[in-house]
Amino acid sequence: MMEKINFEALKDLDFKTNEAYKALRTNINFSGDDIQSIAFTSSVPNEGKSMVSFQCARSLAEDDKKVLYIDADIRKSVLVARYSADKEVPGLTHFLTGKKHLDDVICETNIHNMNVIFSGRVAPNPSELLGKERFSNMIERAKTEYGYDYIIIDCPPLGSVIDAAVVARACDGTIIVIESDNISYRITQKVKDQLDKSGCRILGAVLNKVEMESKGYYGKYYGSYYGKYYGNYGDYGQED
Repeated sequence: MMEKINFEALKDLDFKTNEAYKALRTNINFSGDDIQSIAFTSSVPNEGKSMVSFQCARSLAEDDKKVLYIDADIRKSVLVARYSADKEVPGLTHFLTGKKHLDDVICETNIHNMNVIFSGRVAPNPSELLGKERFSNMIERAKTEYGYDYIIIDCPPLGSVIDAAVVARACDGTIIVIESDNISYRITQKVKDQLDKSGCRILGAVLNKVEMESKGYYGKYYGSYYGKYYGNYGDYGQED
């Protein structure tokens, strides 16, 4: 019997934001049936990758997909505090250290079709834990034994620590969250290079915290960004 967790600070998204996540969801669906486990990372803290990954998982669940969201940011998790989880439960670190079975750490939530594995207690050796075969086996079990359509994994920023590249090795794809007008091309390129070395396919990037000051601007931006940029979503990181 899964533990039931309620996120008490869930909020409905406004129309523009909701449509943006639907666009992201659609492009993930079009990435291929072999893309089920997806790691989200960024270059530096506070670019919004935890928010983007969580809302992406939520949007996929709303599309009648069975989703498992894994909080793998075991150095500095924000999930419990941000969404006001109503209780503390064992999480990923408890499973990876062998203290709990997988059934003990997967939680049902008040989001239909979406289950969660919380980060668990802070561990002194995050990269080593995430690099264990136990982690990659967990991802495979989530697909085959538990029947999840998508496993969305929130990872620490790759510009700060190597954890995301370690996680990416066990995933089908990676998405980079980039804060608009804040992160340089050089820093983002270094993150991309690290992910390339992991051998994981880079599915694309999400430009986050974009200022959309007026309806007219939004209409223009939406048409060009989602029509052109997301049209090349699957080819991110490839040579022209």
